[in-house]
Amino acid sequence: MKATWEKIEKNLGVLEVEVEADRVSAALDKAFQKVVKKANVPGFRKGKVPRPIFEARFGVESLYQDAIDILLPEVYSEAVDQTDIFPVDRPEVDVEQFAKGQPFKFKAKVTVKPEVTLGEYKGIEVPVEAVEVTDEEIAQELERLQQRHAELVVIDEEAAQNGDTVVIDFDGSVDGVPFEGGQAERYSLELGSGAFIPGFEEQVVGLATGDFKDVTVTFPETYHAEDLASKEAVFKVKVHEIKRKQLPELDDEFAKDVSEFDTLEEYKADLKKELLSRKEQDSKAAREGVLVDKVSEKADVEIPESMIESEVQNMVRDFDNRLRSQGMNLEMFLSFSGQTIEDLQGQMKADAEKRVRNNLVLEQIAKEENIVATEEEINKELNDMAEAYKRSPEEIRNILAANGSLGSLNEDVTLRKTIEFLMENSKEVPAEKKEEAKEAEAAKEDAAVEAKEETTEE
Repeated sequence: MKATWEKIEKNLGVLEVEVEADRVSAALDKAFQKVVKKANVPGFRKGKVPRPIFEARFGVESLYQDAIDILLPEVYSEAVDQTDIFPVDRPEVDVEQFAKGQPFKFKAKVTVKPEVTLGEYKGIEVPVEAVEVTDEEIAQELERLQQRHAELVVIDEEAAQNGDTVVIDFDGSVDGVPFEGGQAERYSLELGSGAFIPGFEEQVVGLATGDFKDVTVTFPETYHAEDLASKEAVFKVKVHEIKRKQLPELDDEFAKDVSEFDTLEEYKADLKKELLSRKEQDSKAAREGVLVDKVSEKADVEIPESMIESEVQNMVRDFDNRLRSQGMNLEMFLSFSGQTIEDLQGQMKADAEKRVRNNLVLEQIAKEENIVATEEEINKELNDMAEAYKRSPEEIRNILAANGSLGSLNEDVTLRKTIEFLMENSKEVPAEKKEEAKEAEAAKEDAAVEAKEETTEE
């Protein structure tokens, strides 16, 4: 097989391929074996028609499209490897020649991964803030733990308030006509959670057990169901039950219940260490993010739209997975938030472009600095995953290899090593000094502007 690559624009080129006639013949054989199973020829059972009779009746040309479908993906992949290009979108294929006994010739217009021209990436200044844990933060963490371990107690005598969970029936209609998804019985709703259409939960606040009320709301203009967007709806609501959180006391017994410590003071001391470690990790991640952004801004790269669209789809898929882990899904989220999938994708586009740009720049730095993931590092990653998922490292490797994710694991380790390299070669500057430097620089610029204006006046 012969394959040549010619760039016609920055990220676009033409892949020209010629495949040997014997591979065309083999593809036609496979196509015949597929098609003959469905061929109806008088005097022969399906699948038993001899090849010469089939071709005499239907023509060998009837096999061409199936043969191309069989052969093209295989030879395209080989041509990509042979020319050492990295496609980032589906190719536009133009078949120039395909016939029995002849070479298969085609051209493919291919969008490839863009070239990156790096700017300065060593010695970049990164502001560092002092990390500490305050008594207020410890109190807030303890309050979160109280909320997590709170019991829901049925309230009989009082009206519902924000934070309560109400068990309700509701029956919604627009202009007196019920709509899909607008009815439920004994539905548990936390007031103030924002889970329902804006205005609904606020009107349930103040109701008591056994109360009935017509709740009137207006669907958002951007509601995912177009037939309901901007429409006024009336929900007939009945309150069956009101539950309120009862927080546990903050004492030694609480500490014993939620930790391995015997006293609340011991638990607070350990909690402070944990919060400090968490804040240090967050601070390190923030510094890494700032550094990567700065390095990326100094690079020159033109990103194909297809790469951004692909990353948006990845982000939507990840978001859906996170929702599912919380007992929700993407469809429910869109319904509750009044958004469309296009709205969500639009919100993610800027972050997707930033991610793609940063990854391309990091990949180029890894090439320049010969940063690669070692087998030992990959094995460590597999061992960590195996421990987390309670599987053997070999099982994890086989699963990743089967779904084509082993290469992604290699890339992830390489990117992390590249970020570590950048951190090691950066300059950490205390945040307050960085602000002083900015102010001094701004003062210099102001002075220069004033001097220029005075000169102009003279």
